[in-house]
Amino acid sequence: MEDLKQVGAIVPAVGQAFRDRLRNLRGMWRDISTSLGKGPRFSPELPADDAELLRAQMRDCLQGRGGEVSARARAATLGRSYLALNDEGRRNFLRLLAEEFGTEASRVDAAMAAVAAAQHPVARLAAERSLREVLESPRRRLLTQFNGLPEGVKFLVDMRAELLPLAQGDAVMQALEADLKELLASWFDVGFLELHRITWRSPALILEKIMAYEAVHAIQGWRDLKNRLDSDRRLYAFFHPRMPDEPLIFVEVALVRGMAGNVHELLDEHAPVGDPARADTAIFYSINNAQRGLVGISFGNFLIKRVVDSLSHEFPNLKTFATLSPLPGFCGWLDRRLAEGEVKLLTPAEHRIVVGLSQGLSVGTSLKALLATPWTEEDGVAEALKPILMRLCAHYLTEKRDRTGRALDSVAHFHLSNGARMERLNWLADTSGKGLAQSAGMMINYLYKLSDIEANHEAYTGQGRLAMSSTIRALLKE
Repeated sequence: MEDLKQVGAIVPAVGQAFRDRLRNLRGMWRDISTSLGKGPRFSPELPADDAELLRAQMRDCLQGRGGEVSARARAATLGRSYLALNDEGRRNFLRLLAEEFGTEASRVDAAMAAVAAAQHPVARLAAERSLREVLESPRRRLLTQFNGLPEGVKFLVDMRAELLPLAQGDAVMQALEADLKELLASWFDVGFLELHRITWRSPALILEKIMAYEAVHAIQGWRDLKNRLDSDRRLYAFFHPRMPDEPLIFVEVALVRGMAGNVHELLDEHAPVGDPARADTAIFYSINNAQRGLVGISFGNFLIKRVVDSLSHEFPNLKTFATLSPLPGFCGWLDRRLAEGEVKLLTPAEHRIVVGLSQGLSVGTSLKALLATPWTEEDGVAEALKPILMRLCAHYLTEKRDRTGRALDSVAHFHLSNGARMERLNWLADTSGKGLAQSAGMMINYLYKLSDIEANHEAYTGQGRLAMSSTIRALLKE
């Protein structure tokens, strides 16, 4: 019960830290912008009457009058205006930026015509340079100015997080989002990232954020976190020099003997601490992207490779590197297939078993009805369903999203594209409410065999071929 109380305190604590950060950020930027006076005051909703003031403020930032100090002051004033708005006001701010500060079509057309008309190589090079210049939108130049402000990079990451849902189905907002994504991708090149090991002695602010950002297996308070940081565990995170207090992505690792197949055993706070020097296997049991605003900017594969390299040097006895991963889309996939017809999905023998287990209720959707009950607690039911659900899950894992050959399951796609192999399905590996709802309690090991990583990556990304063990193949034939 004590740990549950702590969990309730985590999110408010981080929420308060977020509010404190915004207040401090406004304060820092106020000090930078003092040379310009107070600047315009907008209503929190940014109504149409304030749009002209905002438009003028954005144009001032783009005109570049004065030196670097003046430019930073104008950017800080604009940033403070954005931070002072409510949700509606920020939507209006981003809409104006997207609609009125994109590329100018007539200039782009003229530059393209000049490229096509260029006869001499030198003239063509000049025309191409001019085309590149007009293709850089004013809003992109505007956004770049925040990079020079304290915590300006984090400000833009958070801005993209707010922009992503607004851009769905909206071509104009998508163009703004694409500009912002491209900027962030260049700044978050893996060469700029720093790998840090997180320990119990790490700053409290970092530990609080790890607890708040853990989305795979929720951390049940400080005692749970300490267990995950014990001597037979490792937690690594990538950081950016401009965001030193913000983990970008982190991975949790258990050092064990043999391939783990049950997450509850890994997370058991009362289990004896293992001797990492005797471990032969590193299990990556949780990988989390911590920044919503960096979605689609991939560096998770580099994290795994860096961690494998670090662990190999620290523990030469490690021979196996594998994950214990969730199957977040399996039950959703199963519901869709069952809606198309249970008889089509199950073999005649499987259908008879399921109908018998559900006592003939809902004959057309007996499996769905059965899974809605506490089926793991009923004598014999789980064992009877095991071969059926394992077979179906193997088919789900090998189903592809489209003609590109990408795996339907997002976690599978991540690991397969990094060169892993689908190794083993684990029955009732996660019987939490979330685990049962997402994957009927199953989890999967993806194996990172160092000698095969490159070949597996090439086969998957180039030919859409899924690397899988004979165990997985056998399930497909049942």
